[in-house]
Amino acid sequence: MKTAIMGFGNPVRSDDGIGCYVIDRLRATLGSVDDVSLFDMGTSAFEVLFLLQGHGRILIVDAVVNTGEPPGTLYKVPAQAVEAAIQDDPMVFLHSLKWDQALSYARKILRDQYPDDVQVYLIAVDNTRLDVDLSESVRAAGDRVVDLILDDMVPG
Repeated sequence: MKTAIMGFGNPVRSDDGIGCYVIDRLRATLGSVDDVSLFDMGTSAFEVLFLLQGHGRILIVDAVVNTGEPPGTLYKVPAQAVEAAIQDDPMVFLHSLKWDQALSYARKILRDQYPDDVQVYLIAVDNTRLDVDLSESVRAAGDRVVDLILDDMVPG
């Protein structure tokens, strides 16, 4: 099964860049693997609508703010749980589409071609100031996500 791993975030907004960090680490570790596509999505989510096609499994990594938990807290949730929180908004502009909205729309557009397995890794952050460095706790959580993904991809 083809897997797409997408990291979201702004690497010049400190901990918000954790998704990009995870993709960089996976690239360095995995190199090129036939059934795995790695995408540093930055802050653009519109492409999600197109990148889902042809993949049976999608893994998304992003920062999440205002969770009430300490920075570095890791959440792994099925995409359906994230999508369930989305309100259909006819006024959503495609230039400001977020990945969770893109998933919701993709499920409606792709129907039976929507990937069977979509998982989301969210890492709690509180520092999104202009800075290119990740905090230690968020970097450690990103490293845990890399390990979880690698363990899941390599059986046994």
